[in-house]
Amino acid sequence: MSKPTIVLLHGVGLDHTMWEPAAALLADRFTVLTPDLPGHGSRPPASNGVTLADLADGVAGEIPAGSHLVGFSLGALVAQHLALHRPELVATLTSVSSVCRRTSEERASVLARLHTAEADFAASATASLERWYAGTDVAPALIGRTESTLRANDVSSFLNCYRVFATADAELGPDLGAITVRALAVTGENDPGSTPAMTHRLASALPDCRAAVVPEARHMLPVERPEAFVNTLTTFIGECAHA
Repeated sequence: MSKPTIVLLHGVGLDHTMWEPAAALLADRFTVLTPDLPGHGSRPPASNGVTLADLADGVAGEIPAGSHLVGFSLGALVAQHLALHRPELVATLTSVSSVCRRTSEERASVLARLHTAEADFAASATASLERWYAGTDVAPALIGRTESTLRANDVSSFLNCYRVFATADAELGPDLGAITVRALAVTGENDPGSTPAMTHRLASALPDCRAAVVPEARHMLPVERPEAFVNTLTTFIGECAHA
């Protein structure tokens, strides 16, 4: 009997390697696919003016029909776009550390981070690592992997994709009610950007979505708390399978 397929989409400035701790825990039950988004990892740089639709179209060919689609941060926005426009690809939708319908204050905060990255990419990368991992017990080697991936970005490509991350929730917001697939929104209790309030906002916006908050975790939930993340995800998928 073939295993169900789970597809994991990473966040902005990262690549498929962020999923290694979680993928190792999923591999016995699922066929796990971890494609790089356009402009990331092994893919060519993203051009100026790239859109959320471009990112989604650029990865759709690597997603088998009927996959359990999981997106992290920017990857969650891509996953939501695919659930809207390519629903045949999506058996379930899980949005991890996702933003949703940012308030004016939340939008100003992310645009300020974009401006910092435009002015000084190295300082922006340092600030991101601090925001993601400060006070956590994540192994230094894993933090180092994240740092190497982040600092290896083509800067203009990163900025083009970060601009999508900073703005595309406003584009998606009015259409979230049209996503009919069963969904999960999960974040860390201490995530300063993709807050628990946003996760509950997303769960309320989708017709069939539950919210989950992992205690004492920050933004890089799948790296920081892979067991808790995988348990939450597989419980949700299992309940959907038996519904």
